[in-house]
Amino acid sequence: MSEITRIQVTGVDAYEILVGRGLLGEIRPLIPQVTQKVLLVHPLALQTSADVLAEELRNSGLEVFQAGVSDGEDAKRVEVAAWCWGIMGKMDFTRSDAIIGFGGGSTTDLAGFVASTWLRGVAYIAIPTTLLGMVDAAVGGKTGINTAEGKNLVGAFYAPKAVVCDLDTLETLPRIELISGFGEVAKYGFISDERILELLESDFESSTDVNSSTFREIVERCIAVKARVVSADFKEAGEREVLNYGHTFGHAIELVEKFQWRHGAAIAVGMMFVAQLGLLLGNTPVSLLERQERIFTSLGLPTTYRGGRFQQLLEAMRRDKKSRGGALRFVALDGIGRPRIITAPTDEALSSAYGEITSPNR
Repeated sequence: MSEITRIQVTGVDAYEILVGRGLLGEIRPLIPQVTQKVLLVHPLALQTSADVLAEELRNSGLEVFQAGVSDGEDAKRVEVAAWCWGIMGKMDFTRSDAIIGFGGGSTTDLAGFVASTWLRGVAYIAIPTTLLGMVDAAVGGKTGINTAEGKNLVGAFYAPKAVVCDLDTLETLPRIELISGFGEVAKYGFISDERILELLESDFESSTDVNSSTFREIVERCIAVKARVVSADFKEAGEREVLNYGHTFGHAIELVEKFQWRHGAAIAVGMMFVAQLGLLLGNTPVSLLERQERIFTSLGLPTTYRGGRFQQLLEAMRRDKKSRGGALRFVALDGIGRPRIITAPTDEALSSAYGEITSPNR
């Protein structure tokens, strides 16, 4: 086991985020001592790894029940949550028992939501196994499921007992999934920590090598940014909204594409869209937009989207949970680490920004 980095989320429901290697054998001390039963929620693709983890927990004296769910966003459905509730009901889970989410961001979103709702809340531990999960989905206490009308419209703010980021779990992650996670990684660089962007620009190969020290530094820097923001604003009453940079348009793409786009790819295009919007409104400098495009292109992330979808995207954005009182809200940047909120931009401005990212000349 390598050295463990411990990043603190402070506040009423404080917890630690552990980053290192060989951490899956260190889970039992994080589970409350009074716990007797654990529901281990995991994607079917991680069945073998989940079986090993379950056996280790059983050897520590816990009763472990496994819930193998679909990969990706298909797991975040009320039918899947109800199935998990059914397992817990049949196995007589009490308020002293616990849930572990072991998998990507969709799995930890689902498992956290089930934990927040069972008996009005049981202990929950997140073990993200994707880059996206480690730097974003599993940190911050946002849990949720999707509906036909939009992404994460049903959910709860619910803090885990701990988040365990074992970098060894990324070694078998498909390259395309790893690169998708860099959409969120770049976001943290643009909204807060420019050093992340400098690391990406100085050596893309090392930055995207899960065994490199540069990669670990990037992961820890991303987590540190999110931990700081959510510690100050757990329920998104203010500062936390900055984490939504690129998400309003990105989530609309995911919905319109029926979740066939990877999240990080959609968010990359979402950041390009809102940078164009900010530029059109006189806020975002062209140098920032161009830097985004260079970084995303070097990573192999998309910077454009198909034309002819504006009305569908606009309708999806208006149903987005970040809208308030029917008014669209976008996080834009006046510069690196200088966010501003754009409220209720005109349809004309939105259409113009959309045109810039669908231009055949780009």
